[in-house]
Amino acid sequence: MVDYSVWDHIEVSDDEDETHPNIDTASLFRWRHQARVERMEQFQKEKEELDKGCRECKRKLAECQKKMKEFEVAGAESGKGELQRLQVEAQQLRKEERSWEKKIEELRKKEKNMPWNVDTLSKDGFSKSVFNVKPEEEDESEEQKEKKHKSFVEKYKKQIKHFGMLRRWDDSQKYLSDNPHLVCEETANYLVIWCIDLEVEEKHALMEQVAHQTIVMQFILELAKSLKVDPRACFRQFFTKIKTADQQYMEGFTDELEAFKERVRGRAKVRLEKAMKEYEEEERQKRLGPGGLDPVEVYESLPAELQKCFDSKDVQMLQDAISKMEPAEAKYHMQRCIDSGLWVPNAKTAEGAEKGGEEAEAEAVYEEVKKESSEEEKGNP
Repeated sequence: MVDYSVWDHIEVSDDEDETHPNIDTASLFRWRHQARVERMEQFQKEKEELDKGCRECKRKLAECQKKMKEFEVAGAESGKGELQRLQVEAQQLRKEERSWEKKIEELRKKEKNMPWNVDTLSKDGFSKSVFNVKPEEEDESEEQKEKKHKSFVEKYKKQIKHFGMLRRWDDSQKYLSDNPHLVCEETANYLVIWCIDLEVEEKHALMEQVAHQTIVMQFILELAKSLKVDPRACFRQFFTKIKTADQQYMEGFTDELEAFKERVRGRAKVRLEKAMKEYEEEERQKRLGPGGLDPVEVYESLPAELQKCFDSKDVQMLQDAISKMEPAEAKYHMQRCIDSGLWVPNAKTAEGAEKGGEEAEAEAVYEEVKKESSEEEKGNP
């Protein structure tokens, strides 16, 4: 026959009790649940203390018996007093051991008779967590961390992206249950980088979706740190908590999410500005003339009259403008034009031959400037 007596005492009043209209039912249920959780934690603590005491007693008894055996093998007359003391100690330890075992047995009976509740009535049938305590990790160098991250991403990039696209709590929990190796710092780091990439690409809606999953992973990792356990052993606790969270907890999650999205936007902006500066510098390097000057910068520094000459490509206008300037000033500007490539004074290529007339006139302008400047230096203006 089936024994149904175990169902006689089940504490499931959290969701079925009727309360007075003036009582905040939700708060009352939370207080009851919290009280029951505290009782369960106290019971678990008592159980662990008994187990620890019993193990310690067994250890001392084993050491005592080992010493007794050593004295018996030695058989020295001088050690008889010590042997007798050890025998008395061993007898006392056996009594303590029986006492510990009796307390443990009583606690087990008490546990068996405890009523079931919503926290113990059922268990996760698909749990794969086998890690309880997070092992102490040795400090890794930046190079080792980078290598580890790169290897992890290469192996699980597709799975990480799949998690980043999930929206429902239940879907995220099930996917992590099927792929517990994703619950780690490497996943969180990749999601952060992906968010910045998406913002740079101006995929704002997709960035916000992935940002949500990034904060989910970061909350799990923070929970693991606070509990001092492996993240793979506590991610279900996060989803249980977030699905039944009060307003304050949800507001904390939302605030952190919004702050993270702002940080992503700021980082993306900085990256774009840096990329633009690098592009501009590359273009500038390509433009540099034979003297290492930027033709754009030189052109912008020229007097308006000379700028008009280059805009219209009118050699006669340039000659007239140069003749009206002080020789030293004209030489300064013309030399900068040469160093930047705006002006090629000795161009005798095939292309130059085709343009013949204009370049000859331009060369004449330049030679005239040099001649006038030379005369000025000799004191013959």
